Amino acid sequence: MIAPMLMGVLFALAAGLVWGLVFVAPLMLPDYPALLLSFGRYLAFGVIALPLAWLDRRNLAGFEPADWLEAFKLSVVGNVLYYLCLAAAIQRAGGPLPTMIIGTLPVVIAISSNLRDAKRDGRLPWLKLLPSLALIAAGIACVNQVELAHLRAQTRLDVSRYASGALLALGAVACWTWYPLRNADWLRTHAQRSPRSWATAQGVATLPLALVGYLALWAWSAAVGTQPWGHGADFVMPLGPQPLRYVALMLAIGLLASWLGTLCWNEASQRLPTTLAGQLIVFETLSALAYAFMLRGEWPQPLTLLGIALLVAGVIWALRIKPV
Repeated sequence: MIAPMLMGVLFALAAGLVWGLVFVAPLMLPDYPALLLSFGRYLAFGVIALPLAWLDRRNLAGFEPADWLEAFKLSVVGNVLYYLCLAAAIQRAGGPLPTMIIGTLPVVIAISSNLRDAKRDGRLPWLKLLPSLALIAAGIACVNQVELAHLRAQTRLDVSRYASGALLALGAVACWTWYPLRNADWLRTHAQRSPRSWATAQGVATLPLALVGYLALWAWSAAVGTQPWGHGADFVMPLGPQPLRYVALMLAIGLLASWLGTLCWNEASQRLPTTLAGQLIVFETLSALAYAFMLRGEWPQPLTLLGIALLVAGVIWALRIKPV
């Protein structure tokens, strides 16, 4: 029988593998505004969640109004707002800079959780936690050093555009620091509830918001007569210039990154202390980098590989620490 902690790590790894897909979608659809990517992704997530909700209707019927309100809050911040900030950051600053900033999440969440959840999960001694955090931070710096060199080498670097991308990425970090902490709170206080049902509930709660946002964006585009996001008159709502690719990508990340990723993360959150689970978001960073290199058709440079090794070493070190 697999130990609960190992199962939690495997679920976190699976979540990271599918979450990494969301970093390449904006690069594959550069002509699409971030609002359309965010609303499209979570509209697909909500539509996919409906038949799953019907199959799971007995468990969902046991949710109280307060549970649905919590699912809606988590969906607004951790889903729509987070991906809006992330997609806009990637399109404005390219993939490397937002990946670097989002890659600090394991450190930020670990520190936040150690300050906030010590009574519930036990406190990880700071002196023992420090080497793990340092390894992760050093790994993130190495992985992104090579990528940042590409930005500096650009002769027509728009500083204000990249600065706004960095600020948007910081907004995404804030959203996804709040989300796993709050999500873990609900899962820990409702240990009898199914993580699968909770993932489906968040998809159902996201659907009305995503639908209203998508329709409002479409109506606004029709009312002003031009594309307010600056992509030109050839951008035709509701599906844009590449409708098949757009729909396929939205459905793929809606099913894999949204529902399946949330399910796997919920399973991990029920098995692991929040401080350790937060550090395992490093798998998302590694996956995003791997997918980006595959999209480019390039192999990572030695410094990048060193950074990946440091990241993995930091995670393994953290898993060996026993909460006090």
